[in-house]
This record gives sequence, structure tokens and C-alpha cells, in this order.
Amino acid sequence: MRARAAVRACQKVCRCLLSGSGGRVDGGQPERLAEGSSPLGGPLRSQAELPGGNELTEAPESGEGSEALLEICQRRHFLVDTKRQISRDSLLSGCHSGFGPLGLELRKNLAAEWWSSVVVFREQVFPVDALHVKSGPSLPGDGAFRLVSAESLREILQDKELSKEQLVAFLENLLKTSEKLRENLLHGALERYVNCLDLVNKRLPYGLAQIGVCFHPASDTKQTPEAVKRIGEKTEASLVWFTSARTASQWLDFWLRHRLLWWRKFAVSPSNFSSSDCQDEEGRKGNKLYYNFPWGKEPIETLWNLGDRELLHMYPGNVSQLHGRDGRKNVVPSVLSISGDLDQGMLAYLYDSFQLTENSFTRKKHLHRKVLKLHPCLAPIKVALDMGRGPTVELRQVCQGLFNELLENGISVWPGYLETAQSSLEQLYAKPHPLS
Repeated sequence: MRARAAVRACQKVCRCLLSGSGGRVDGGQPERLAEGSSPLGGPLRSQAELPGGNELTEAPESGEGSEALLEICQRRHFLVDTKRQISRDSLLSGCHSGFGPLGLELRKNLAAEWWSSVVVFREQVFPVDALHVKSGPSLPGDGAFRLVSAESLREILQDKELSKEQLVAFLENLLKTSEKLRENLLHGALERYVNCLDLVNKRLPYGLAQIGVCFHPASDTKQTPEAVKRIGEKTEASLVWFTSARTASQWLDFWLRHRLLWWRKFAVSPSNFSSSDCQDEEGRKGNKLYYNFPWGKEPIETLWNLGDRELLHMYPGNVSQLHGRDGRKNVVPSVLSISGDLDQGMLAYLYDSFQLTENSFTRKKHLHRKVLKLHPCLAPIKVALDMGRGPTVELRQVCQGLFNELLENGISVWPGYLETAQSSLEQLYAKPHPLS
């Protein structure tokens, strides 16, 4: 009975943690938040308050802070711990050994929050999926990677009867007929536009959402020659919003406010997330969302008003099939592209959450504990079950019961009670759990 009561109390605490921090941005027009405040009106906190005697201090500055954060992320399995040193540039470019178990769980939680905010709790947004590769001729300035059979390439290069001109022609033809890795998710959503138009009875606006891996060229001058490009990967969250040209600018402003509030609501320091206007070479307007890292601002999400050019290019000829209803008019919609880099966003939240706390359980007061104060919704593990000194068999049974019931309710748990060495409560609190 005591074990079941403990389970209920623990579940209540977990529900409070999961639902009480940060309001959801959905439904109607989002409201602006005052800096340093939560949507509930109180001071913003990323986790439960620290116990007495532990005071937060600022994270180390610039290079020192980056090295300390990368070290703690590798040690606590947010990043894969390899012999090759992980640099800031490799993380930003997507050319690294990958994320560890807790890093993958953090990214999964971030993607789930994005999906809930953009798709689940919003009308007229539908999920789509597309292949990682797409066919099509190479365009001038196209830097996408092509998938070429090594055997086909070897046969062409080893044919000694080919002249230089013939060799170049064969290689060009091989590239033209090969498929290329996708650089973004926009193309897949545009391909699904006509089919999904029937879902809304051709009424505008509506959106198509997708989360997936994209690929881009990335140079690593320390490891490879300058002319050689490596394949960088990123997990992109994309919303393509189809609306009439009449309301496109209003919707762009709406999504800009929505996305900025969404990034800020999980942050310890919301003011580190900011936005600015931008414009491409063709004069199309957009916005970029940034996180202010210790070395400067880096983009984490972009919003573009692309007009109707992409749709007309993908569906040449029969324009009437593109028509959506804007009131009583049939119009070719403008395309708004909202794409966020979840890997970059995850890195932003790791830097945002990295703090030093004074350790009240040690006699050496100058020593600090390095902690990650992630928002409860993003934290890879919500509850740690440890076992102090006492009757081992009975405590282990209680912990096992709690563990099973928490997992059944979708709450991730760290089974610290499986360790055989008994520790005091102070030692259990002070030891560096692989948690946030």
C-alpha cells in the first residue's frame, strides 16, 4: 500500500512537471511574453527549484564554456564519446560522430513538442512524408550530392578508348540521370500539394508538415582538402503553408511570432532567441530566428514567403489544378516555408541550460557542479529512482514497482536503484547522474 501511495505521489509530481512549465502555443494568435517570464505569468524556470544551499552561477564564458559543455555532453552521453575531438564547427555543420542515447532522446522530445505545436493542436495541417532522394536535372549552382554507382563510375574512368571530351560527356550524363540527396523538405511538400488539396475541399489556407533528415555539403579544412566536400546531416522540421497572396504577409508575421514564442518558452534565458528580417537574391522576403551562442548568433529556423513560383515550376501546364479557394475566388496560392534545424536547436538548448551550481554537500566550497537545467518537457529522463541505505530487498521491490508504473504512464525513468553500492542521500544527490 505504501508503495502504491508513493507511486501516486510521484506520478502527481511528474504530471505537474510536465504540464506546469511553459504554456502551449497553439490555437489562435499568440501573445508576446515579457522577458524573463513564463506564459503563466511567473518567473521562468526550466526545472524545479534547486534545494536550499545550491545557488546558480553563470556558465563559463566563450571557449572555456564550450569546452566544458562538450565535455559534460560526451560524459553524460548526449554526444557520442569518440577519440576524435568534437569541435564547435563540426557540431554546427553536422559532420560529427552523432548523438548519444540521451542526445537522441532530447532531440526526440524537441521534435515531439514541435509536432504538437504545429500539427496536432492546429486545424488544416497534415503530415506528409517524402523520399530522401529525388530525381531531376542538375541546375546551375546546384550543390546537392548525387548518388552515383561506384561500379558505373569505375567503368567509365577505366575505359581507355574514351577521349577527354567523351569522358566528360559520359560523366555529365551519369550525373544528370542519377538521383540527388534532398537538401530540404520543401520539394516533398510541393509534390503532395495537389493530392492534399482535396482534404480541405480546396479551401485555403492549409499546411503540410514533415520532420526528416536533410543533407548538405560541408567543408572540413582540418581533415580534408578544400575542394573536397563532406556530407553534413541535419534533422529538419518543416511546415509549408499554402495561402492566398492577399494574406501571405499577415500569415508570415503570425508564424514568426508563433515560432519565436515557441523557442523561447523552453529556454532559461528567452532573450537569447531573437529574429531579424532577411531577403534572398530574388528579392523575396523572409525572417530568420537566431540563438545567441557564446561566440555569436547562429540561425536555427528560417521563414520565407516564396510566392507561387515553386508551385508553377513543379506543375507546368495545367494551372487550374493548383487553384485553391480564397473566399469566392480561385487562386494559385503563395507558399510560406517554415523550416527549423532541430539539431541546431538542440545545441542551443544545451548551451542555454548549462550552468554551474555551488555544491552544499562538499566541504570545498570553491568547487562547482556542472548541470544542465533543461526544460522538463525536453529533458531526456524525467525521474531518477535511486535507493538509499535501508532494507535492500524491500526498497528494491518498491523501486521496481515505481519504475514499471512510471514507464506505463510514458514517463522516462533512470534506474539508479540497480547499482549495488549503497549511498547516503547526500551522495545520491551530489553524484553526476546522466540527467539534465
